[in-house]
Amino acid sequence: MVRLRFAPSPTGFLHIGGLRTALFCWLYACKNDGKFIFRLEDTDQKRIFEEAENKFISMLEWSGIKIDEGPQFGGNYGPYRQSERLDIYAKYTKLLLEEGNAYICFCSSERLEKLRTDQRRKGETPRYDGFCRNLSKSEVSRRIESGEEYVVRMKTPEVPETIILNDLIRGNVSIDTSQSEDQVIVKSDGFPTYHLAVVIDDHLMKITHVVRGEEWIPSFPKHFLLYRYFGWDTPEFAHLPLILNSDRSKLSKRQGDVAVEDFRKNGYLPESLVNFVAMLGWSPQGNRELFTLPELIREFSFERVNKAGAVFDQEKLNWMNQQYIQKLKLNDLQQRLNPFIKKTPYEGKDHKNLKKIIEILQPRLVKLSEIEGRLSLFFENNLEPSSTEVLKVLREENSKKILSNFIKQLESANKLTRDNLGTLMKNIQNETKIKGKNLWIPIRFAITLDTEGPDLNLIVDFFGKEKCMHLAKSALKL
Repeated sequence: MVRLRFAPSPTGFLHIGGLRTALFCWLYACKNDGKFIFRLEDTDQKRIFEEAENKFISMLEWSGIKIDEGPQFGGNYGPYRQSERLDIYAKYTKLLLEEGNAYICFCSSERLEKLRTDQRRKGETPRYDGFCRNLSKSEVSRRIESGEEYVVRMKTPEVPETIILNDLIRGNVSIDTSQSEDQVIVKSDGFPTYHLAVVIDDHLMKITHVVRGEEWIPSFPKHFLLYRYFGWDTPEFAHLPLILNSDRSKLSKRQGDVAVEDFRKNGYLPESLVNFVAMLGWSPQGNRELFTLPELIREFSFERVNKAGAVFDQEKLNWMNQQYIQKLKLNDLQQRLNPFIKKTPYEGKDHKNLKKIIEILQPRLVKLSEIEGRLSLFFENNLEPSSTEVLKVLREENSKKILSNFIKQLESANKLTRDNLGTLMKNIQNETKIKGKNLWIPIRFAITLDTEGPDLNLIVDFFGKEKCMHLAKSALKL
């Protein structure tokens, strides 16, 4: 059975790159009737963020990714937290030591720092020099018994060899073991490093496919050697391309949101975010861009994942989000907007009125959070436009002429609705000799107070004659 895992470190929030890794694993598992496993790599105890595990799970579930096995879900291959598997790692570390594939290292941090400094000064790549590699068993025992602090290092071949990574995305990749050092696999606190724990866990949990970022390619020889030392078959590997900022630098918080939770708070739908993330490096057949989760499962394959870095295009994400918002049923949209409406003074306003307002605003919403700034137009009477473009247009002489005539037309009309707005505007055109957008824009700006306001017919129908006249008079005063 196909088994893929998502194994983050609980040191922060779910990064957008982590979501992509989890998504690709889940899509592939679903497509092949396999299992998706959530594992927590929490061996770096100094950097643990206590709420991380729950937040990871919450964000995966919000995204529609269902976990089959994990620390809160059970399964036959637990525990699924690495901190609860120390006895397992100790067993396999002992095996490596006994078979001469690992050794005890007593080098102090001061010695290692001096070694690195000297190597850099000589223009060499900083790496461990094997100083403790050939210590006798008696010396090792004596120093351990005396309480001396130590780590365990894995041996790399003394005669360098070329290891071939047969990657599902990149094909054959050749990596020389001379690029690797004798890696620390157990720290002085007794906790394993990533390299040892990941190999043991993936084997014992019967992981068939390992999906991770391309930055892990140089680590493949270390993992390959561990598989060989233990006599285990390697799983298949897929190394994903980097996610890049628009300037082609690696995606980072310095240039905007990178945590999935931030996107949720800012009003992005899970459907659109997942669809967008799926397209970061993966190219479906044809030019189609919008996919439901079942469609992504059906279409996904690692063969169509690109090698080149994928640019995080914020404008594309916004476009996708707007497309999904426009497709929502009105009741569904209102449910999703409620958490954002609760942040405004208008929570608890008449339900039917709010529903009408949401229907008016739906075509214009790019993010759900935008509802917070748009409701005041419908409930406040003395707002002023904040856009300099709106102010500039409303202060033009033609605009004043149109607005004055608009007020005059309203005074003689019984009511104002979408049905008689066209006739009223035709009358203004005949009197002012102004037509087209030059006629309509001043009225739109005066009533919506925005360059990207809602449909004028709908908002006039909702406001009625008195409020539209009040807004026109207020605009004239500007």
